[in-house]
Amino acid sequence: MELYSTLLIGTFLVVLGGALAQDTKGRGLGEQYDWVTFEDGLKLAKENNKPMMLVIHKTWCGACKALKPKFAASEEILKLSSDFVMVNVEDDEEPEGSQFQPDGGYIPRILFLNSDGVVQPDLINTLGNPQYKYFYSNALMVTEAMKSAVKALGGSRNDEL
Repeated sequence: MELYSTLLIGTFLVVLGGALAQDTKGRGLGEQYDWVTFEDGLKLAKENNKPMMLVIHKTWCGACKALKPKFAASEEILKLSSDFVMVNVEDDEEPEGSQFQPDGGYIPRILFLNSDGVVQPDLINTLGNPQYKYFYSNALMVTEAMKSAVKALGGSRNDEL
């Protein structure tokens, strides 16, 4: 009986661990992206002369929860992501400083940074509410902003856009 209990508990922990690890890097935004931490993103952007796409979200946020499956399912966002160092931060990982809240601390926010790690406040959601320039609620809004960021900051798809 003791061996059976040990095996049962062990199996449960393996299954639970797998479920928890299933979407840890993507945090609901999709595991298919090459997500890196904010600190690693700053280094990679500089080393590779690539802009960064920074997605700021919270685990408890309804609007964030609504955006995540749309983001994760978008083939176009995935294709465009190769032109960026992809970073998503949630909860306490949000970088500090007013540059990361150009028009407020609402969420979700998507910011684009140049290869030197400087937020580009002119790269906004042109399809959204002008009062919340960095708020995105669907994949089309995200892809249009990504295309604008590639044009403004350079990238391999620059000629295709």
